[in-house]
Amino acid sequence: MSQFTITIDGREVEAKAGQTILEAAEEAGIYIPRLCHKPGLEPFGGCRVCTVTANGRPCSACTQPAAPGMIVMNETEQVKDFRKTLVEMMFVEGNHFCMFCEKSGNCELQAMGYRMGIDVPRFPFLFPKRNVDASHPDILVDHNRCILCARCIRTSRDVDGKQVFDFVGRGANKRVAVRSGTRLADSDADVSDAAVEACPVGALLKKRVGYATPIGERLYDKAPIGSEIENGEES
Repeated sequence: MSQFTITIDGREVEAKAGQTILEAAEEAGIYIPRLCHKPGLEPFGGCRVCTVTANGRPCSACTQPAAPGMIVMNETEQVKDFRKTLVEMMFVEGNHFCMFCEKSGNCELQAMGYRMGIDVPRFPFLFPKRNVDASHPDILVDHNRCILCARCIRTSRDVDGKQVFDFVGRGANKRVAVRSGTRLADSDADVSDAAVEACPVGALLKKRVGYATPIGERLYDKAPIGSEIENGEES
């Protein structure tokens, strides 16, 4: 069956064979929050912010294939609170000081917090001690802001063909590292790499371009994250 119908929050939506729930919803103008997902990259399902219930069972919308007759719930209070909890945990587990971050206004995590109505997280801040790699002449890596979405890893591997980054460690010690095992300056990373633009937060930044766009003119200053999908605009 090349085309079939699924139901999202009581609304019938046309889906195509091979599409995920997130892709079918997006074509129908329904926004499902996401942070690790990025078009053109292999679905990762790491952040779980896109969690929905499909036929009563929770799953990540970016990895779960749509199926004929599937009943998807995207906007229940339980689902929304689960997503909000995940985003709050990302804030408290890192060091995100939005007021002076170069990515402010363009940051997807910050924008997600605004969309979800997060004023102050419900959990205590951990204030971890993480390093900054500023060794590269054109690129900065700030591990304090990393949310482990793997966008830089997947983009470097699948788009740039370089495999500059990878995960090391497990659990609370998991982090993104340079595959050369040393500094970013010792890798073949380049400021023109797509991986640099793939980061949804301020963890991977180009040097000497911070604050170039005035406050009020940045990506999420005028419209909430996801509004381009809901309004049928190109992202």
